[in-house]
Amino acid sequence: MRIIKPLLLALGFGLSATALAATQIQLDSSVQGAVINKNIYGQFAEHLGRGIYEGLWVGPDSDIANTKGFRNDVLAALKELRVPLIRWPGGCFADEYHWRDGIGPRDKRPVKVNTNWGGVEEDNAVGTHEFFDLVELLGAEAYVNGNLGTGTPQEMAEWLEYMTAEGKSTLAELRRKNGRDKPFKVHYFAVGNEAWGCGGNMTPEYYTNLYKHYTTFLKTPAHNTPKWIASGGHSEDTSWADHLTAHVKQKMDAVSFHYYTLPTGQWDVKGAALQFPESEWISTMQRTLAMDTFITNNKKVIDKHDPEKKVGFYVDEWGTWFDVEKGENPGFLYQQNSLRDAIVAALNFHIFHKHADRVHMTNIAQMVNVLQAMILTDKEKMILTPTYHAYKMYVPFQDATALPLKLSNVPDYKLGEVSIPAVSATAAKAKDGFVYLALVNANPNKAEMAEIKLDGIQINGISGQLLTAEAMDTHNTFAKPEAIKPTAFSAKAKNGKLSLELPAKSILVVKVQ
Repeated sequence: MRIIKPLLLALGFGLSATALAATQIQLDSSVQGAVINKNIYGQFAEHLGRGIYEGLWVGPDSDIANTKGFRNDVLAALKELRVPLIRWPGGCFADEYHWRDGIGPRDKRPVKVNTNWGGVEEDNAVGTHEFFDLVELLGAEAYVNGNLGTGTPQEMAEWLEYMTAEGKSTLAELRRKNGRDKPFKVHYFAVGNEAWGCGGNMTPEYYTNLYKHYTTFLKTPAHNTPKWIASGGHSEDTSWADHLTAHVKQKMDAVSFHYYTLPTGQWDVKGAALQFPESEWISTMQRTLAMDTFITNNKKVIDKHDPEKKVGFYVDEWGTWFDVEKGENPGFLYQQNSLRDAIVAALNFHIFHKHADRVHMTNIAQMVNVLQAMILTDKEKMILTPTYHAYKMYVPFQDATALPLKLSNVPDYKLGEVSIPAVSATAAKAKDGFVYLALVNANPNKAEMAEIKLDGIQINGISGQLLTAEAMDTHNTFAKPEAIKPTAFSAKAKNGKLSLELPAKSILVVKVQ
């Protein structure tokens, strides 16, 4: 395979600049946007397929090197992403999960059937204590999803007491008996999941009443009170965000939202993860860019009821969803991950940054071995996906302050009747004091030029990383684990401007120096 050499040219080099019409990008450092909450880069680990069992958990007695049962290679890779938050135990699984099944000696925990995902046995080896081991090993925050669908207010309230109580209550003593003296820190707690679908096929009105009913009894110590999350809508539906923010006036810090990118837009035949036609490349990009419209429309209805922006809008499930790989259990949702997935991730990051005033958290689905995963495993083997590399490239944007950009002369990428902007960009001032720029060229066929002017910033050059490859579906395998990975680059400015040639189908993240 021929590897594309990154071309990052100073303005004086001229030839490429004259051959390509350049996107004009202007940044004024005196104008600052919202803080890009680190949890926009959150993760999701559901009891689904090999996402937790094998992908994360192998047990303390495994021949695979592990810490407290979690495989060391995966932990090390996730630490490189500075994973800020993990959502658990679902997803659809959450509304059939009873927390008492997952505490106490593992050899005495009940074995259930995972009716949502593959009908396989669920031995509850990973429960509350194991989950908090994981987030603490990674230095992440905990997002626990409560069981509204098949649970009760009492069960949900008792789980919170078990996790957070400090005194000598029976549930606090039970936690201590199971090996944890001090309370767990619960940062976020959701009441149900996808109440419009697998969580109960409810209407917004019915769910809103249930939400107020359940949260009445959810109590924790004042200094260990989670942010409360209501189950919201999906895709173009704004009725959930509208109804919840209109009628819930306490104990609701955020409304959730779900949207998956399907190349065909059809659930029965979604499209393949690999060896897809260009028509499915551009349709994937077009459909993922719809996230901007969906967030915009939901923000409008929330603004009516919450002009002070106290309620967050959490996109706690998103990502690509393709047809399951051949030979895999259809219920395991295992799919390969290519350069196309990395481009999708980066385009969504840019959208989330744009809406950082309301979007304080997102959780890609999912962390390991499921849907748009960071990591794929095969028993003792592990590989990093292009999406993993995109997340690592964007680490500097965690808790950075967004810097609004003005883009003009943006070329279109067209195929048939479909047209999308070829170039996308975002910028922020990071906690290290530097300005970071990220650019995407979604055109898989040709390079695009970008001319960048940064007002108020003395710019000498840039350095960072570029992710691209020759084929649209370039991906890593266990035989070739580094078929695609970022490459280092740098470029110099001239007269306060940078002129960059973005290779076809590429992601570029740079630090301004």
